[in-house]
Amino acid sequence: MIAKPSEVTPITAYLLAQICKKAGLPDGVLNIVHGKGDTTGEAIVKHPSIKAISFTGSTRAGRQIAGIAAPMFKKLSLELGGKNPAIIFADCNWEKMMKTTIQSSFSNQGQICLCGSRILVDESIYERFKAEFVEQVNKLKVGDPLDQTSRLGAIVSKPHFEKVMGCIETAKAEGGIILCGGESIQLEGRCEQGYFIAPTVIEGLGPSCQTNMEEIFGPVVTLQKFRDEEEAVQLANACDYGLSATIWTQDISRANRVAAKVEAGIIWVNCWLLRDLRTPFGGIKNSGVGREGGWEALRFFTEAKNVCIEI
Repeated sequence: MIAKPSEVTPITAYLLAQICKKAGLPDGVLNIVHGKGDTTGEAIVKHPSIKAISFTGSTRAGRQIAGIAAPMFKKLSLELGGKNPAIIFADCNWEKMMKTTIQSSFSNQGQICLCGSRILVDESIYERFKAEFVEQVNKLKVGDPLDQTSRLGAIVSKPHFEKVMGCIETAKAEGGIILCGGESIQLEGRCEQGYFIAPTVIEGLGPSCQTNMEEIFGPVVTLQKFRDEEEAVQLANACDYGLSATIWTQDISRANRVAAKVEAGIIWVNCWLLRDLRTPFGGIKNSGVGREGGWEALRFFTEAKNVCIEI
């Protein structure tokens, strides 16, 4: 196996290699190769000895990889971007929903492909949700990740920081109302050179605007209201991504109906990021192709062979 981590987050892969070596994995089984995607990554994808490629990253990079690998008939598993909806019905478990929705919106500064960035709320509870959600978000401390009271840390790099701030400006230009956040934060001391953004909540934007269509991958979420189950599904399916979705309701029949109609590879009902690694993982539409986890992973990383012997 040859693994290339992101050039902006190389240390975890390095530590993994150290752990594997300490555990006794023979040399040459796992090979960590560092470098940029357009040089090192492309060389790996193009190499004729590489038979299968599993990639996690942006949809843009996934298209480039597929363009190289497809004519070479390489196996592909692409886990790409997400613009995941959180669908909140009026009969939800309110306390659990609120706590989990804040977590699913801003964990790792929203830099998780499975974060819920489009929050869809039943119009009958919309004002109540908005008031309490914004109040709770305003309490989230942005600060040094070594500080146990910090709830959000830094954006991963300067280019990505600039991208997220640009997305917030785009939301304003589209008519979005910033309910909280919307600005960068300058820390002092150890993290004064870090790229910090206040958790941002935006309302007043329709499903077809750029802000609700394109992945931001930062601490930015939008609020939209829906009238009924049908409109909730329409809003959830309005973008080109289909990685995950969260449904909040105590009505199991409604949960099953909505889950069947929402275009996403992973559906969580009354929870978020609850994973059994034996189950299939992956998205549809612009969120990728293929599945990993459990038997799906074994099928992807092996080739079936039929040996027929007549005696």
